[in-house]
Amino acid sequence: MKVLVTGGAGFIGSAVVRRLVAEPGVEVAVFDAMTYAANPRTLGAHAGRLAFYRQDICDAAAVGAAFAEFQPDVVMHLAAESHVDRSIEEPAAFVKTNVVGTQVLLDAALAHWRALDGGARDRFRFLHISTDEVFGSLTETCPPFCETTPYTPRSPYAASKASSDHLVRAWSHTYGLPIVVTNCSNNYGPYQFPEKLIPLMILRGLAGEAMPVYGDGQNIRDWLFVDDHAEALWLAATRGRVGETYAVGGSAERRNLDVVQTVADLLDELQPGNAPRRGLIGFVGDRPGHDRRYAIDSAKIRRELGWAPRHSFEDGLRRTVAWYVANRDWWQPIVDGVYRLERLGTW
Repeated sequence: MKVLVTGGAGFIGSAVVRRLVAEPGVEVAVFDAMTYAANPRTLGAHAGRLAFYRQDICDAAAVGAAFAEFQPDVVMHLAAESHVDRSIEEPAAFVKTNVVGTQVLLDAALAHWRALDGGARDRFRFLHISTDEVFGSLTETCPPFCETTPYTPRSPYAASKASSDHLVRAWSHTYGLPIVVTNCSNNYGPYQFPEKLIPLMILRGLAGEAMPVYGDGQNIRDWLFVDDHAEALWLAATRGRVGETYAVGGSAERRNLDVVQTVADLLDELQPGNAPRRGLIGFVGDRPGHDRRYAIDSAKIRRELGWAPRHSFEDGLRRTVAWYVANRDWWQPIVDGVYRLERLGTW
C-alpha cells in the first residue's frame, strides 16, 4: 500500500508518518511546503525511508506530478494552517492553504482515481483530517460534538476548515470520489510547534518566563494525545466506511487554567527551579471570539473501528513535558531562529 501524507512534516502529520513506517508493507510519501511550523528533524531517522515532495498543495502542477510519480492508494490530507491566533491576523493565508489547497488536492486525487482500474480503484481512499472547531462553541451543559452536529465555525481558521470539509464531501457526492472525513479535538504531544498552548507553557516555564492565560482561563478543550490520533486516522483510512465521518476525541475535557497549572507542577517535578512555577501564571486579554468549550463524542469510531485512546490525559501530559525537558536540541533552534520566546504568543 502506498500512502501520500500531506503536511507530513508537521505535528500531527509526522505522528502519522511515524505510525505508517511501522506498518509492514506500507510505502509513505510526504508532501509538505515546509512552512514555519514544519520541521524535517521531526521525521528523524525515518526521513531516508520516505519519498519527499517539498511543494505547496496550492501548486496544481506539483501535486499532479506527485500523484503521477508515487501512485498512492491512500491520501491522508493533513496539510493546513491551524493556529487560530494567526488566522485572526492573516485570514487570507488560511483560505489559500485550507480551501484552495484542498480543492487542488481533490482535483488531482479525482483524476488519479479515475485513471485506476479494478481493485486499485476500489481500494483508493481520500482521508480528510479536520477539526472540532468547525462545530462552533459549546456551553458547559451541552452534549459533546458528534458527526451530525451542525457546522457553526466562529474563527477564520474554523471557517476555512469547514469550507474544506464541504469541498471534500462535494467531490464525493458529485464525482464519486471515495472519501472519509475525521474531526478531531485538540492534539498535544512531542514535536508540537511551540505556538500552541501546551508546548508554549512548557517552554515559558522552563525559561522562567510568564505563563499567560487568555481571559479567565475557564475555556474548556477536549485533549487527545497525538499518537492516539494517528492510530485513529490509520483505522479510518483503512477500515472506515466510504462517505462517512468519524469524530475523534480524547474524552479528556480540561479548563485551560487547569492544564497550565498541571504543566507548571510537572515542570517543578521534572526540572526543579528556584520557585514554584505556578507563580509565573497570569491572565491576559482574551482572544477575539474565543470559543468557550469543545468536546467530542467518539462513540462511532469506538463502535465501528474499535478505536480508543491508549493514553490518559495525565499520562500523555507527563510524557509530553518530559519530552520537551529532554529534547531542547529540537525546540531551541525554533525559539532562537523562527521566534524569540517572548514572541511566541499567549493563551
